[in-house]
Amino acid sequence: MAKFDKVQVLDKVISTGMVPVFYNSDVEVSKNVIKACYAGGVRAFEFTNRGDFAHEIFGELSKFVRKECPDMAIGIGSIVDAPTAALYMQLGADFVVGPLFNPDVAKVCNRRSVPYVPGCGSVSEVGFAQEVGCDLCKVFPGDVLGASFVKSLLAPLPWTKIMVTGGVEPSKENISKWLGAGAKCVGMGSKLFPKDKIDGKNWDEITENCKNALKYVQEARG
Repeated sequence: MAKFDKVQVLDKVISTGMVPVFYNSDVEVSKNVIKACYAGGVRAFEFTNRGDFAHEIFGELSKFVRKECPDMAIGIGSIVDAPTAALYMQLGADFVVGPLFNPDVAKVCNRRSVPYVPGCGSVSEVGFAQEVGCDLCKVFPGDVLGASFVKSLLAPLPWTKIMVTGGVEPSKENISKWLGAGAKCVGMGSKLFPKDKIDGKNWDEITENCKNALKYVQEARG
């Protein structure tokens, strides 16, 4: 079961403004990445369901986070169906993220008061997601839809809370662009975790990347 309730998780995601998105088949590498992010100020981390036996890795990470990173909410990403969402919630997922919107996922998440952040690519999809209780919607892929899409969406739906994922970079200019358009937070993957840094086990540099990204978030918010 989730350690944090829906309100607590959404507060962590939105208050920090940046959610790392990561997958690695090596449990120890993943643990070190999570700990490096935690040291950098991250309080919500998304592990993605992208490899064979990813649920087994996640189960180990969930236990690790509760012991070593007690204020961290750990979520699962790349979820496209309800049975998979239920599996990960049983393993302790604090939130569920998807590349698409599936109302069946919303039902199982709502039943357990776990936030579901669906991927949406149109105003209609965001509206449908809100109808079934999605408080935070993911604009994906961000680099395709663009910051102008976020700004235009918020004009008729100003109550909407948006997280942008896909092509987000840990630079002041890029983060300022998304938050300036009205996004509440950003999800950041490969740009935050350069392959050479992961291969070289340069965990301190991952920590610095997170610190800088969170600093840019706060600066963009003024």
